[in-house]
Amino acid sequence: MSDLTWTETQLRRLKELDLDLKNIPAHFSTPAERNTLFQQIEKKQTKDQRAKLSDYLSQGNPSHMDSLMETVCQVLYKQGFIRVSTPTIITRSALVKMTIDEDHPLTRQVYWLNEKQCLRPMLAPNLYSLMKDFARLNLRPIRFFEMGSCFRKESDGARHNSEFTMLNLVEMGLALEHRHSRLMELASMVAEASGLTDFRFETEESKVYGSTLDVVAGPDSIEVASGAMGPHPLDAAWNITDTWVGMGFGLERLLMTSSQDTTIGKWGKSLSYLNGIRLSL
Repeated sequence: MSDLTWTETQLRRLKELDLDLKNIPAHFSTPAERNTLFQQIEKKQTKDQRAKLSDYLSQGNPSHMDSLMETVCQVLYKQGFIRVSTPTIITRSALVKMTIDEDHPLTRQVYWLNEKQCLRPMLAPNLYSLMKDFARLNLRPIRFFEMGSCFRKESDGARHNSEFTMLNLVEMGLALEHRHSRLMELASMVAEASGLTDFRFETEESKVYGSTLDVVAGPDSIEVASGAMGPHPLDAAWNITDTWVGMGFGLERLLMTSSQDTTIGKWGKSLSYLNGIRLSL
């Protein structure tokens, strides 16, 4: 078998045009044979993607991300959750309460606006603040969630975006013995509503949350969500005494995995893609 295969530039372009590389030849006898086939495939894929983009622009339908968010919202509303919206800019002191101080590895990934403020790298600090206020109510359980942008200086472009959309849900006031099963139940609801059929739970160690219950999906075992339970060591900084469960989903990862894609860039906020369709056609 010949060692001559696609160039990196060709592979990148074919992936941009949403081509399943498993369905095309991988080895060639000569560069001329390879390049001729590339031109033929690129021409056809460009035509198909232009038609796909034109259809999307003319039909007035919601994007895949909008549909996912609406579907998940409806699932959670039926479970008694309410949706909250909190600030994108948070304080350094809020991160310190999450144990993210100057020595923490995540600090180097934070987009700092000044000495005291940054773009939130996670939703948890604001949700902890809400938990503290909600705890004063004579009401249990209390259920709420947020969907919003988070920001981190990421290096692995295949599975990370510097700006990404998180869904975090919290349920307060459960019996201790029900926390684990409830966390798995809620995670399964969101995963199934997102179109995942091949997912499972794994226990991992997190630099912020300690031991977590993660949702991994697909043959590549991509982590799409991570959950934790309280009482938790982080609770003391926020004066939280309630039992609780919480789960955070990366929505772009959900789209990527449910679509059986291998790269995440086309599903995030972008000037290069619209609804997963490459714009440089």
